[in-house]
Amino acid sequence: MTALLRLYSGTTRLALPFVARTEARKLAESGMAERVPEKMGRASGARPDGRLLWLHAASVGESLSALPLIERFARDGQVLVTTGTTTSAELMAKRLPENAFHRFAALDAPGPVARFLDHWRPDACLFVESELWPNTIQAIAARGLPLALVNARISDKSLARWEKRWKSAEALLSQFKLILTQTDDLAAALRALGAPKARSAPNLKAMAKALPTDPDLMAMIPERAWVAASTHPGEEDLVLSAHGMLLERMPEATLLLAPRHPTRGDDVAELIARRGWPVRRRSKGEGPEGQVWLMDTLGELGSLYAAAPIVFLGGSLTKVGGHNPYEPAMAGAAVITGPHIHNFEGAFAEFFAHSAAQSVGRPNDLLEKVANLMANPPLLHARREAARKVVALQGDALDGIERDLREALAL
Repeated sequence: MTALLRLYSGTTRLALPFVARTEARKLAESGMAERVPEKMGRASGARPDGRLLWLHAASVGESLSALPLIERFARDGQVLVTTGTTTSAELMAKRLPENAFHRFAALDAPGPVARFLDHWRPDACLFVESELWPNTIQAIAARGLPLALVNARISDKSLARWEKRWKSAEALLSQFKLILTQTDDLAAALRALGAPKARSAPNLKAMAKALPTDPDLMAMIPERAWVAASTHPGEEDLVLSAHGMLLERMPEATLLLAPRHPTRGDDVAELIARRGWPVRRRSKGEGPEGQVWLMDTLGELGSLYAAAPIVFLGGSLTKVGGHNPYEPAMAGAAVITGPHIHNFEGAFAEFFAHSAAQSVGRPNDLLEKVANLMANPPLLHARREAARKVVALQGDALDGIERDLREALAL
């Protein structure tokens, strides 16, 4: 263990009581206070008999992208799925197949991680995307458990930090039996940092199942509607400004505004009310009468994408890093994004190359893109077909990914 990793381990021990209180408060506010012990690595249910694969994904997007793999591994063994957020826990409770179950991930401190591993005793460990927790990785290695990383994604900023601390990076990355990255460049960078088994593979998000749809909800969506999905603080005002300008041209237009975190519904409703528009909230059972329908619910984006196929993806007008363009593309939606898309840079590069997505920087730009698509059905059709083509181009590579992971993890 390097001096930096020892320092990290010691620091997490000291910080654990403070972090644990914060996590406990979040779970209590979300109505999950009874699951607080899971964050500390304490058992919540017995370990199932037989082989157990532990799959860890950070949040909603990562866990949803891993569902096809979870379903395959659950056919011949048990799968323990961990995530860190309440929204992902709620979604996984609805979407996990038989032989798979969800728990919250233990905080990355020596005590919680040891308790978690001692109880669940996984036969193999699989992390998704950017989950590189030092204490957890070292504890897995100390037990001799095979570990792999799939759909790996690391920002340029994080990669630059690792390069400055290459000895610690090597100590962690060398523990992985296989790392499948989203891009060739990242695979090369990780090999240079000490991960000889790193190579690129098709993006899991392009192979995920289409989001579920609800015909009753789709029937409620007005004909002249567009979607602003997974928006973050600072973006809703910009989107509402664009919609206000759109209403001057198309008074019948409706905005379906779906914040990334539905718990922000009250704050977003206030922004809508400030513009003098009626506040209609899906979470309260209200319909789409008015200029904006606030979709402050979970699990309904598939219906929005299918019924209102002009989609602005949030997290991109501010520096969040963007969200998954494959989800609306699978529904055949025309995709619009802001400039901050570093979390999905490789995916958007392919979308742009096939004219399957458009980028905007200001409300005026967003207005023009939405208005143009609404007023020009042939153009909208072409954009939708381009999005479907990008998804189809990924091919069915899931068989190969599953085969490589089974070999690396001895499953």
